[in-house]
Amino acid sequence: MNSSRFASLQTDGAFHLELVNGTTVREFVLLGFSVGQQGRLLLFALFTAIYILTLAENLLIIMTVLLDSHLARLPMYILLSHFSYLEICYVTATVPRMLFDLSSPQGAISFHACFVQFYVFFSLGTTECFFLSAMALDRYLAICHPLRYPKMMSQDCCYVLAAASWVLGFLLHAVPVVLISRLSFCGRNTIDHFLCDPGPILALACPPKGHAASLLRVIVSSVLLATFLFIVVSYGFVSVTLAKASSPSSRGKGFSTVSSHLAVVTLFYGSVAAMYTVPNGDSHAMVTKVVTLFYSSVTPLFNPLIYCLRNDQVKEAMFKLLKKKMII
Repeated sequence: MNSSRFASLQTDGAFHLELVNGTTVREFVLLGFSVGQQGRLLLFALFTAIYILTLAENLLIIMTVLLDSHLARLPMYILLSHFSYLEICYVTATVPRMLFDLSSPQGAISFHACFVQFYVFFSLGTTECFFLSAMALDRYLAICHPLRYPKMMSQDCCYVLAAASWVLGFLLHAVPVVLISRLSFCGRNTIDHFLCDPGPILALACPPKGHAASLLRVIVSSVLLATFLFIVVSYGFVSVTLAKASSPSSRGKGFSTVSSHLAVVTLFYGSVAAMYTVPNGDSHAMVTKVVTLFYSSVTPLFNPLIYCLRNDQVKEAMFKLLKKKMII
């Protein structure tokens, strides 16, 4: 095989596969969802609506924080505006491509575009873990150390946390993604998913596969475990402090804020954890698609609603902004 030259072109033009002293895959084929034409149209309409609503909700939060002079100075809302921008990027990394594939019967994606999506999607997911940790730290300092909070969580400190979350999120996956992209690929180039996920990609790689997969697994597991434990411990201290609060109003307000954060954390980490507990079998691919769809497309839609419905300051600022726009 190493000395042979093989080229094949699928009759519908879905992919090209060329072997020259090895294997070079020029395109992958995303199989997407196994549904008929009517099902594809329904999914296209559904996720177009979800995408538009997600963009509108998160853009509204960003505009509200930026245009409200009071919220723009508070670390909690600075982080929230960055988190909303992250959600916009997160859903944009997957949904437009999925919509394109639902409208196209081929689902072909170039080799480089596939790995760019793989890198961006995983980097944004890691960045979200860091942002959720930063938001947990902010609530811990605000509730457990209120007198020291203004100094410990200044605006400069808040921007440093935000910048560190973005930089670390995109640095951690650079090496494993590059290593995986340099593997040789043999056989079919079809990916049974609606996005470029490392599991199906690695299944297409020729041995030896090296340590790229192990490195990626270690990074993902370490980030998930470390940030989840940090969030749990932070909110544990917050819960104990609130339980000891003498003022019922302060206790209720604190628990309301914490419950919003915990709801977002539960949605994200719960769906990601489900990926690791899906048993292998015939239904594995479909369950993986559904779970990935949930945390990549549905949770970015729910998160702004969770934060806004439980936050009087954000709702009041939004009403002022909308009222001002209507008057203008």
